[in-house]
Order: sequence, then C-alpha cells, then structure tokens
Amino acid sequence: MGRERKFVVSETSIGGGEPIQTEVLVIGAGIGGIYAVHRCLEEGLGVVCLEAASHVGGVWHHNRYPGARVDIESFDYCFHFSPEIYRDWQWSERYAAQPELFRYLEYVADRTGAIDHIRFNARVVAANWKPADAEWHVRTDTGTSYRARFVLMATGNLSAPRPPAFEGMESFRGQIIETSSWPGAGVDWRGKRVGIIGTGSSGVQAIPVIAKDAAKLTVFQRTANYSVPAQNGPMQADRHQAVIDDVLAERARMMDSYAGINALIREVRPSTDYSPEEQQAALERQWQEGGQGMMAVFADQQTNPVAAELVSEFVRSKIRQIVRDPITAETLCPKGFPIGVRRLGVDTDYYDTFNRDNVELVDVKADPIVRITPNGVETASGEHPVDILIFALGFDAFTGAIDRAGIRNEKGEAPTDRWRRGPRTLLGLMIAGFPNLFMVSGPGSPSVLVNLMLMNEYSIDWIVDCIKWLDAKGARTIEATVEAEDAWVEEVAKTASHRLAARIPNWMTHQGEDGSRAFIPYAAGLKAYRVHAEGCVNAGYAGFRTSR
Repeated sequence: MGRERKFVVSETSIGGGEPIQTEVLVIGAGIGGIYAVHRCLEEGLGVVCLEAASHVGGVWHHNRYPGARVDIESFDYCFHFSPEIYRDWQWSERYAAQPELFRYLEYVADRTGAIDHIRFNARVVAANWKPADAEWHVRTDTGTSYRARFVLMATGNLSAPRPPAFEGMESFRGQIIETSSWPGAGVDWRGKRVGIIGTGSSGVQAIPVIAKDAAKLTVFQRTANYSVPAQNGPMQADRHQAVIDDVLAERARMMDSYAGINALIREVRPSTDYSPEEQQAALERQWQEGGQGMMAVFADQQTNPVAAELVSEFVRSKIRQIVRDPITAETLCPKGFPIGVRRLGVDTDYYDTFNRDNVELVDVKADPIVRITPNGVETASGEHPVDILIFALGFDAFTGAIDRAGIRNEKGEAPTDRWRRGPRTLLGLMIAGFPNLFMVSGPGSPSVLVNLMLMNEYSIDWIVDCIKWLDAKGARTIEATVEAEDAWVEEVAKTASHRLAARIPNWMTHQGEDGSRAFIPYAAGLKAYRVHAEGCVNAGYAGFRTSR
C-alpha cells in the first residue's frame, strides 16, 4: 500500500549552519504531527516537523511493550479525513495491537507525503519568541536551528514518561525496562524472574503476556485499577464496511457526539430508571460486549455516586468470581474511588493471570517498597529476587512534553509558569503571552476524554484555518487574551464541577501547592467543545488578539 518509500531524513544528516526557515514548525510526529503536516501541505503552507525519535508514531513507536494495543475499537481509532485511506487500510483485529498501529501511522505518513517533511532524531531543546522578527527561533539537540512563524505542539498528552525514582536502582544487576520506551530489539523474559511495578493501563496489558513465559512474575501494585475485558477478535467486516460506505458522514456523526467513540454513542437512561434486575442485566451485557462501553452503561454513572458505585461493585464482583484466591481477589478490587475516575483498563485475561502458579501479587500499600537491591526489589517484608525489572509508571500527563521543549516568550516565561492552580489556556489551543504558539488537543480541550484521532483532526483543522484567516486578513501574529483565557478556565471548571472525577485526586486533576484542585480536560465533550470553538471563529476569532 502507498507510494514507494523515500530516504527518510535524520537531522543528524543536516548538521548546523544557518537557521532553516519555514512557515510552520510542527513538534512531534505522532498522530497529530502526521495530520498537521498533511493539512499544511494541503493548504500550501511551508512546513517542517521535528521528531525526537527515529520513526513516526509517537506513543505507538515508543510503547512496544508486550500486549500493547489500542483500547478504542480500530474502526474508530484511525483517521477519518480521507475516505480513500480509510477504505484502503484493512484492520485485522477489533482492537489493533501496537505493531499494526505503528505500521498504519507509517502508511498514512507515506501516503500523504508527510514523511518527506519530518526530520527525525531531532529533539527540541529551546524555542524562543523573537518579537522583532515575529518568529519562533527553535534549536534542537543536534545544534540545528529553525526560524518559524508558527509552532504547533503536537507532542501529545501522554508522551513524557514519568521516570522511576527508587533508592538503589543503580545497584540492580539485572535489566531495567520502562513500558513507555520498550527496547526496539525486544526483551527475552522466557524462563526468567520478572518484576513489574505498576498496574495501570500499560501494566494490565503487559502482565498477562509476560506471565505466560516467565519463570515467575511478581506484580507490585500500589493502587488497584478497574479493568474490563476487551473481548478482542478479528475485525468485524460488516461494521467496517458500514463506515467505508460513507466515511465523511461517519466522521461528522462522531464529531457530533460526546466522545467520538461508537461504543459510547447510544441512548442510555439513569440507573434509577431500571429495576435492580435490569441494572445487573445491562451490566452483564456490557461485560460480554467488552471495552469502553462500561463507562456509559447508565447516563448518571459519571455524576451520581450511587450509580458509580453500582457499576464499580459489579466489576469488583467479576474480579472475585475470576480470581480463585480470595485474598488476592480482594487486593485486586479497586476501593476508595469509583470506576471512570482513573483511566479504565481494557484487557485480555488480566485478572485470570493471577490464578497462575508463577504469578505473585505484592500490595505495596501494605508492604511498601523500601529499595531496589542488586538482586531485586526489597519491600518491608523482605526481598523479591528478579532478573528483569519493568516499570509501568505512566506519564507526566498534559504538561510534561510542553515543559521539556524549553519554550520561552519574549519575557523569558515558560508556558506553565502561571499554572500553579491548574493549566491556563484558551480552548486548549493557545496560551496568553505566547503568540503564534498552538497546542494540539492541549489542556482545556476534551483531549483524553474523547477519541484522540478525531480530537487531533479537529484541533489541527481549526489551527490551519486560523492561519489561513490570518493571511487573508494580512495579520502576522495571533495570541489569546488574558481575559478570554480567564473566562475559558472558568468554563472548564464549571463543566467539570458535576463530575466525580473532578472531586477525587487522579491523573486528570491538577493539585496546587495551595490545596487547590483543577480538572484539566474540558469535561463537556467534543460536541459541546465544537460549539465554543466554532462560535469563536464565527465571531472573528473572539478572545484572540492579532497584529500586523
């Protein structure tokens, strides 16, 4: 499929010299970066994309851990902007695995021609706004410099790994691996003692696969998380064909929904509308269906503590049914927070894995990790010998990649300097005081609450249309006003106020040093967000300031 692959330019082959001039500089060649380059080319904009890794793919390049796969059905989790690309790529599974997702993103980058405008092995270390030039001056770790009128941060919400910080790590004689940067050459854990720290979404996918061939797998769990079966299988040809028949209509239908995920587009009623027997029947049907639909069995489960506990206890009951040892089962049951507050795991045989004789669960709340030793992991109760130690600790969500790019405005401020009480953006797209700097699906947008494929398409379409509008207007720069940013921060907080997830500490909430708490994504969903974003455009980009 696709055109013949050309030589891929690594920035190490470019070298230093005079700054390279471009109209748009895209940072990151994952889902958003690929589409951003395509849209810029489509509109005749000069564009260069910088990618720190050696390939496209973003998280689907780095997250090569065993069992890694998408948790949204494949026919949703793909680009919808091109009916031809959608038709010509055939998914093999309902939930595509990492190798297939990686090949897909390579295919789209080739097919659109975006690949020719991406510079690999180019990590951005500094980006400074120069008002005299009305340009961003950007430098990479190879010493190559760029000058660009616009910078698009397509670095993703979950791309900056949270580094492990345990005493004694340097003394460990075995192999240390992070799921977020799995070695490209692979890892041979067959017949070895493996320890894995972390039972979030990466952990619940990796643990069943590793357990099959490891001599022993020791799972160190800090917080039990909810997970539901994927019920994965071959791609359902009829459902895929139904989209192929009119891809753009499907795109519009999904854009007009809360999350842009088919499993969540359905008529549901509050839990109180059902009898207890009907409630259990609905939950059982969803368990057998599998996937993210467990987040929307009842209309009120994200806002009503009673409804949330109903769904949560159903999942706990399934854990107790599956896991034969009652103590292990109870340790695996999430407590103290309802389903939906933290990221829901979508797994294959996760809970059943703890019935294996070679798998041990260590509850590090009851038996905390003291240090990493030369031979393994020492907890309060003693040492657990391992040959391979895997960290599945997740990401420095939302802001990590922004902070690491060394962005500074004319005052020397970083984008997050004023974020002590939570992220401050306008529509999750721009930050006051940072002209011509755009974020793709940034904090204050629906971002991680919705289908990020669609969210990236929508954000980038908005950004490219804005650049075209500026050119038609004869304006050189655009930035958010402080007043509009303040108003949007209040709107984001208002839409989250009724959600249980905004009241309980989790990775989607910002915890201020003063005790404040702010829910980071825009919680009203994609459809409501589009009303605001398009209303802004229709009002002549209200809330933004332009200059010539």
